[in-house]
Amino acid sequence: MHPVWRDHLTARSARIDEDGIPHFPAPGADTADGCRLFDLSHLGLLAVRGEDAFGFLQGQLSNDLRELSESHVQWSSHCSQKGRMLANFLVARIGDTFYLQLPAQRVPDLLKRLRMFVLRSRVTIEEASDNLVRIAIAGDCAAGAVTDCGLAVPESENGLAIGDGIAVIRLPGPTPRIEIIGPPEPLRAHWDTLRARAAPANAETWTLLDIRAGIPSVYNETADTFVPQMANMQLIDGVSFHKGCYTGQEIVARMQYLGKLKRRMYIGEVESDTPPRPGDALFSPDSTSQQGSGTVVAASPIEQDRYALLAVVEIKAAESGEVRLSECGPTVRLEAPPYGFPIEE
Repeated sequence: MHPVWRDHLTARSARIDEDGIPHFPAPGADTADGCRLFDLSHLGLLAVRGEDAFGFLQGQLSNDLRELSESHVQWSSHCSQKGRMLANFLVARIGDTFYLQLPAQRVPDLLKRLRMFVLRSRVTIEEASDNLVRIAIAGDCAAGAVTDCGLAVPESENGLAIGDGIAVIRLPGPTPRIEIIGPPEPLRAHWDTLRARAAPANAETWTLLDIRAGIPSVYNETADTFVPQMANMQLIDGVSFHKGCYTGQEIVARMQYLGKLKRRMYIGEVESDTPPRPGDALFSPDSTSQQGSGTVVAASPIEQDRYALLAVVEIKAAESGEVRLSECGPTVRLEAPPYGFPIEE
């Protein structure tokens, strides 16, 4: 975390842990409208630059970078040769730099792996997590609050607006969310302006909003586990089936055109005295798969002993209505994400 930004947050009641993640006190009664303000330091940022940056990334990522623009961001992933995601991320092109935003814990591995493929390409790949601050506001107040900062607000989901070195992104989901990316100094003033409309909240609440939006994240515990379609990446426009070759493309395309999707990602809720965690196995008596019934993708508390989660589950098991956290554990209630499932599946 940039020292200027660290000082700014600690002066505003944040406690910064050893991983550089801020923790704020519980919101008070002044937030009845539900608006929340977030520091996104739990997400890391990679910066890819250079004359060959576009071509290099086009050969490594699951989405088509030709669809990026100064007004549009996209979701994408980097897969192993087996077609399974090693990381997934939000991609934005700001000036001559491609930025990949993903869980901070996955940044070192992705940085190391992408550098392996650079070879003679004129590309630099660097971590930018400490150079640029990322903040976000969520709730019905979001657009108005960002306008109060004097910033342009994108009209559509996955929209991007850039001005004076600051990027504004409208994120998808049932709760309005807007992210702001920029240098520490101007974002200090924007944070204080947004704070007048929203209470600071912690990373767990941001994860909860991702879950309710049906946005998956690959963590260390689930790296190299899911083909993109299993985690609904094609349903959030995170996979291109027309761009040509990239690492793992043959397996991803084969599942799309020749196979039948047997697993997909659901939103779940469970009551448990043990918190579910990414990578936890799920169980169903109706499962016939030797690979298990399902896997927790992400989880976040809703209240005491009650959790929301994303889970990749065998479709047959999910439709049976009996999926559990453990063989004899609590039942997970599953439902489709807000964007739904294609009828043909």
